[in-house]
Amino acid sequence: MHKTNILLIEDDDRLSIVLKKGLEEKGFSVTQAFDGEMGLRLFDKGGFDLIITDLILPKINGLDVSKAIRKKDNHIPIIMLTALGATDDKVEGFDAGADDYLVKPFDFRELYARMKTLLKRSGKNSEFTDKTILSYADLQIDTQLKKVSRAGIVLNMTPKEYTLLEYLIKNPERVLSREEIAREVWGVNFDTGTNFIDVYINYIRKKVDKPFEDKLIHTRPGMGFLLQKA
Repeated sequence: MHKTNILLIEDDDRLSIVLKKGLEEKGFSVTQAFDGEMGLRLFDKGGFDLIITDLILPKINGLDVSKAIRKKDNHIPIIMLTALGATDDKVEGFDAGADDYLVKPFDFRELYARMKTLLKRSGKNSEFTDKTILSYADLQIDTQLKKVSRAGIVLNMTPKEYTLLEYLIKNPERVLSREEIAREVWGVNFDTGTNFIDVYINYIRKKVDKPFEDKLIHTRPGMGFLLQKA
């Protein structure tokens, strides 16, 4: 399988090391550059799927790096990192060819989410394109047919049960808070005075877990729910 290659242009040694480690843990291949000139030299060698570049860089700044890349490749996704958050700075970054703009300090999860969106949009790596079949353990979802099965047995789900289960299987082995589930599945802010999420978790448990020996849907008291092999 093609490994997604990232060119990281960042002169802050500490941040560069942290980002490289985090991205490699997510399965990316990361090449580091510590100034704009080095970044462009590495880019010219080719083979990258996405560029992450700081705005303020030694030798050649991030705006000029982005412009130079755009003259050679109008499609590769570029994410610009900066400590500057003013609207004018963002507009200047977009005008230079950046696809997205992240203001420091930022949460790594936000960077990863934006990378996935851009890679999926660009079609540069099939890992981030929509998959028709989603699976975890012996649980399988056909997103095209909206069909759920476990161990080959078809499970009948209501539309909302299906949507909730699809979100769980797309985020396996990660604790999902009630707030996140309410926002991402129902599109609402979670009201602590209601228990509708717990109710729907129980609905899908009865179908996905109860008939089977191995349980996949687990509760983390005070935190949320996750899909995980026991």
